[in-house]
Parts: sequence; C-alpha cells; structure tokens
Amino acid sequence: MKRCPTCNRTYSDASLNFCLEDGSQLQSDVPRPPDPNATIRYPGARDTAEPPPTEIYRPDSPHITASPTAPAQQWSPMPPGHVQQKSSNALWWVLGGLGLVAVLGIGAIVVLIALANIGANTNNENSNVRIANTNTDTNTNESTNANSGRNANTNTLPASISDDFSVANWGSGRFQFGEVWYTDGEYHMRSKERTFIVMYAPSDGYATKDATVKVTARSVDGTVPSNGFGLMVHCAQSKTKQLEDYAFLIYPEPEPEFEVVMHKDGIQSTLVNRTKSSAIRSGSTPNQLEVRVKGDDLEFYVNGEYLTSITDKQNYKGGRAGLYTSDAVEVAFDDLKIQRQKPQ
Repeated sequence: MKRCPTCNRTYSDASLNFCLEDGSQLQSDVPRPPDPNATIRYPGARDTAEPPPTEIYRPDSPHITASPTAPAQQWSPMPPGHVQQKSSNALWWVLGGLGLVAVLGIGAIVVLIALANIGANTNNENSNVRIANTNTDTNTNESTNANSGRNANTNTLPASISDDFSVANWGSGRFQFGEVWYTDGEYHMRSKERTFIVMYAPSDGYATKDATVKVTARSVDGTVPSNGFGLMVHCAQSKTKQLEDYAFLIYPEPEPEFEVVMHKDGIQSTLVNRTKSSAIRSGSTPNQLEVRVKGDDLEFYVNGEYLTSITDKQNYKGGRAGLYTSDAVEVAFDDLKIQRQKPQ
C-alpha cells in the first residue's frame, strides 16, 4: 500500500510512484502503533476507481507582428512546479496529447481566418503598400499612401502648406519594390532595378487643385534613374485602386532632360517625350520642380524657368501631391510647398 503525503490518498498498485491527484511522490504506507491519546478522524470516502481528468494547458494567443525577425513565441505545456507522471499513466497523457492537438488545430484555423480578414481589410486602408499594373516600359511599379478619391474641397483648405520633411508625416518603410525613409531633414526614396515607386501625400491638405506646387529634388550620388524622378500632382486611386495622376520627371544627366507622364488605371503613358533643357542642373545638384495648376491647364517649371504645359483631359484635378522615383538610385526630396489660388 502507498500513500500520498499531501492528500492522503492511498493506492494499492505497487508500480505507482506519483499521486494521480496532485503529482506528489507516493510513500510506502508503513503501519505505525496506534496512539491511544490521539483522536481518530476518518476522512470522507474517496472514489479511487476513476483517475482525475487530464488538464490541457493552452499557450497564449499568438501575436501578429510586422517584424520578420521577431522571436518565435515560447510556451510550456505544463505550469511551473507541476510534476510529470511516469509511463504508468501513459494512457492519460496520450488522451491529453490528442486533446492538445485538437485545440491547436482549431487555434490555427482561427488564426488563418483572422489573417484572411486582415488581408481583406488592408486593401482599403491608405497606409498599405499597393502594387499597381505594369507600365508601358515593362517596369513594375509600387505605390504607398494612395488616397482613394478626389473629394478634397479646396475652399476649406488653408491658402498654403509647407512641408520641409522635418516631421515624418509621409509613409516610410521597406516595400516589395523599394524603400522610403527620412534622414537629415529630407525624404529619401529608392526603387529596385527596372521598377518605379510612388508615394502619394498623406492627407487632402496636400490637394493640388488650382495650386502652385513646388519641391526640391536631387540624386544623392549624382546617378540618374533610368525612368527619372520628380513631382506628381492630382494623385488619387481609380475605382479599382490603381494609380491615377500626372508626373513631372527629370533626368539630370550631363545633357539634362525632362518628361511628363500620366498614370491611368495603373498604366503609365508619356504625354511629353524626353526633352533636353539647360534649366535642369546635372548630377547631384538640387533642382526645384514646379507645377502650376490653373483649372485644366498644367504648366511645368524647373528652377523658375518654364518648360512645357499640358491639359488635364482626365479631370484629375481633385487629387493630392506625390513623389516618384525609379531604379536602384537614392533620391532625396525637400521643401514641398503648395500655394493655392484664391477662389474667384
């Protein structure tokens, strides 16, 4: 006969070494001589025919994190101090293991459903990366912070806005086709080879309708991206969440050039072919890009010198400002200014 020193439960099975109730090590029940002065108290009857139920310890709920290097979550299937039973109780451990597998299986299904819901919801959020269609030059492009409509009422906006990129208002991070970050009071962008990446402004306060929009742009090391870099106006998403805007791009090569392109339903097309201009400064020297919007007319300037103009035939006028670069070349933007015309 063996006895549990904690709960006084007795066992006739000599092969048992641990209590099935609380896991304490059993002791041999050696009869002692009765104490005639002791008051004998009989414990209530115990049912020793059935072992106690096996308790399954579940891990904490998994945490979804954007960091790919986050350490894997660790957990123990038993609480601290719990003594594991030996193989004589293997049947109950098998049953407990099967229950644990079932619980974890259900948990995995719940996590998959949650991730599916997250994927469905993030398609409608402005802060998420969106991969657009391939452009006419077979360059995959990517955009972030793209607003979904052209509903800005310029009558309710301030007459001007100035952003020197000293505060991180615009989106930043590493994306599938490039990266965007703040450093030294400038906004830096770099795409990957044979791609371009676009950043739309973070709010309707950057609306470009009937406004003069300026930004300073430079190549950090003087290298020129294959598809240029520059300033965008009237930026918004189509009903199918694709890029729609006008982009004023420069190529500060030894013989500098500029270009005007349009995105419609994510497809890039050229409105003004690459044209040489001595007004553009070569290499890493900063250039001030300027677009003057007057109704349907858009005029393009570099360093205060007029270059060309187009007509907004797509009625894009309700969108925001934006920034564009291509290829694996680091470019930096600074001193974005928007001056709106006073309503007539």
